[in-house]
Amino acid sequence: MSNDDHYGGGGEVGGTGQTRTRLPDSPSDPHGPRRGPRPTRSLITVVGVVVLLVAAIAFANRSTDTPDTTTADKAPDTTSTAATGTPPVTTKSAGIPKGFAHDDQGAQSAAANYATVLGSDGMFKRDARHAITDGVYSPEASARLKGPQDTAYSSALLARLGLDANGNPPPGNTFISRTVPVGTRVDSYTPTAAKISVWATGLIGMSGEKSVDPVRTTWKTWTFELTWSGDDWKVTAESQQDGPAPVPGDVAASSADDISKATKEFGGFTYAR
Repeated sequence: MSNDDHYGGGGEVGGTGQTRTRLPDSPSDPHGPRRGPRPTRSLITVVGVVVLLVAAIAFANRSTDTPDTTTADKAPDTTSTAATGTPPVTTKSAGIPKGFAHDDQGAQSAAANYATVLGSDGMFKRDARHAITDGVYSPEASARLKGPQDTAYSSALLARLGLDANGNPPPGNTFISRTVPVGTRVDSYTPTAAKISVWATGLIGMSGEKSVDPVRTTWKTWTFELTWSGDDWKVTAESQQDGPAPVPGDVAASSADDISKATKEFGGFTYAR
């Protein structure tokens, strides 16, 4: 090997053929002291760490007191059967709720309560039926329907149900007819007219030891056409259809005595949507 080390010196360093060794920051090093790390890369690292810390602090300090308006503004689920805002009425006339709110919720409340009244045992007695008809229907509809209703609730129908001509059950028996709304649906609505469907279950039959018509459950959808008359919703027309009906449960049927007691002990409700 040549003694020329190609670093500008002609003399031998450490002996011929030996490896050249440069000590750090040697004053005699013709290339000067070794350079430190590039400041640009260190600065980028520091800035990145600071940005991450600021983001973490901002996330941790984000207020948890701000309400989530996305769920608060969401409309009530259609499967809900609880009242959604309009308070139930507190006034009744002849046992029939009145004074419903002048909006779609009030129309639903009216329809639910009218289904309850029209499906009650009062409809099987002439005087009570006429009072119910006057309280539920518009004046024009009430006048039109009383005659056909009297014909429909004939002595023959009452006899088939075990009732006498006045709608009374035999001594020691209890006639039960009760409608229980499950939910309501707005088919159409304007401030002057509404069409509301009520899905309801019901109880009907004679409770007694010698009854040949035991109390049974029913399922139906009752559709009401309502009009805003004076200061309340009134029915102008209505129709019924069977169902939807769920699969019967596996709860054993109660005795006639238990059914009679329950009917007397458990009162009905004023419904509100």
